Amino acid sequence: MNHHAAAANQAGETYPLLLGLNMVELLLAIISLLVVAGIGTLVVGLLGRHRAAKHQDDLHRDLQEQRQDIERREQRIGEREERIDDLARTLQSRSEELARAEAALEGKRVELLDIEADRRRTLERLAGLTAEEARAHLIEDIETDAKRVAVITARDIERTAQEEAEGRAKRILATVIQRLASEQTSESVVSIVQLSGDDMKGRIIGREGRNIRSFEQVTGVNLIVDDTPGAVLLSCFDPVRREMARLTLEDLVADGRIHPTRIEEVHERSCIEVDRLCVRAGEDAALEMGITDLHPELVTTLGRLKYRTSYGQNVLRHLVESGQAAGLLADELGLDRSLCVRGAFLHDIGKALTHEVEGSHALVGAELARKYGECDDVVHAIEAHHNEVEPRTVEAVVTQAADAISGGRPGARRESLESYVERLHRLEDIAMAKPGVEKVFAMQAGRDVRVMVLPEEVDDIGAQVLARDIAKQFEEELSYPGQIKVTVIRESRATEVAR
Repeated sequence: MNHHAAAANQAGETYPLLLGLNMVELLLAIISLLVVAGIGTLVVGLLGRHRAAKHQDDLHRDLQEQRQDIERREQRIGEREERIDDLARTLQSRSEELARAEAALEGKRVELLDIEADRRRTLERLAGLTAEEARAHLIEDIETDAKRVAVITARDIERTAQEEAEGRAKRILATVIQRLASEQTSESVVSIVQLSGDDMKGRIIGREGRNIRSFEQVTGVNLIVDDTPGAVLLSCFDPVRREMARLTLEDLVADGRIHPTRIEEVHERSCIEVDRLCVRAGEDAALEMGITDLHPELVTTLGRLKYRTSYGQNVLRHLVESGQAAGLLADELGLDRSLCVRGAFLHDIGKALTHEVEGSHALVGAELARKYGECDDVVHAIEAHHNEVEPRTVEAVVTQAADAISGGRPGARRESLESYVERLHRLEDIAMAKPGVEKVFAMQAGRDVRVMVLPEEVDDIGAQVLARDIAKQFEEELSYPGQIKVTVIRESRATEVAR
């Protein structure tokens, strides 16, 4: 159909060309066109039949290949089925063999049980014991031997562990002490103030001793003016009080104006300066330990320990040494270095408050640390470093060891100075406990106690009675060489401001 249409189209295209021809030529042209169209149709038909035959051959060939593939697969499946049948027959035969073997074993087991029963009856008859009694005796003997061996082994293990622990502890402590180099105690109870000339000594003493009496009354420090050229001595057991007096006297000497009112003004400034120095000392010590997150109140309290001593050893330096020792111990033992250093560094912080708060410095320091946000492990290390609380953590034990290393090394402390300071503190505490007392200063190495009272609460007769009561209590409660002079000072002042 398509070939006919193509022939028609071709005839239509040639039609305009035929218009110029005559009838014969037209007929010849038409015949030619018909012949061409018939031949085209015949060719197309032949080509279609050839393609159909070729396609049929291809389909036959594909079908033949599929049929062969199916036959091969069926053959393989048959072979597999045969192998499976052979394996099933093998398994069946083996199962039957196992069943026969189990039956034989069961017979042997019954036979062995009978033999065991006969043997047990024979043993019971020979030993005169039943099986249960024999088992009990055997178990008892085994337990006794096992306990004896266990005790011997445990004792050997404990002895070996103790020897190894002691040896390792000695090595660790020796290593830490060797690596910890610190100064020896050099604290004293006297400070020297240099003067520009000996004529300044007269100005310090003042007319009829007015200036020196006022200075000692305000500062609570003994001012010793002797034959030492170009210098005077300040003597006091309290290092903070002595430092305030030293700064006060140096400012007075530098200024040149020395009189009672001026002494009070300069002493107030010196107190403020010492407080500032305390804060700076606390910050420097914390920075040396690598601790940067201490509460400001803890830093200030630590700084006060710069001027305090324990058995002649500076307490702040003792804390720094303890922190360094704790860090070395933590490195040797594989512990948390920062936690050990922090506990050892703060363990004596309560000593800054023992004159203000009742109780042991360990418990006071622990409460202070807890108040300002220290963790429980640090607080426990502080409260347990003198065994007032049973140590529960390794860090607490390391704090005790670091404290002992710093305080027990040769040259670290002097027992006599500490006992002397404790005696002077006791003198002041006894006098301060009396009603109406404002200030108490133990001076002249404890041989002179000056008590300042409130004039509105204690009259002149009461001052005499108070002096006698304090002296009597000293005699009853304290032991001391020589004599103690008690001086009660009752001073009335009238102050008015002119505007």
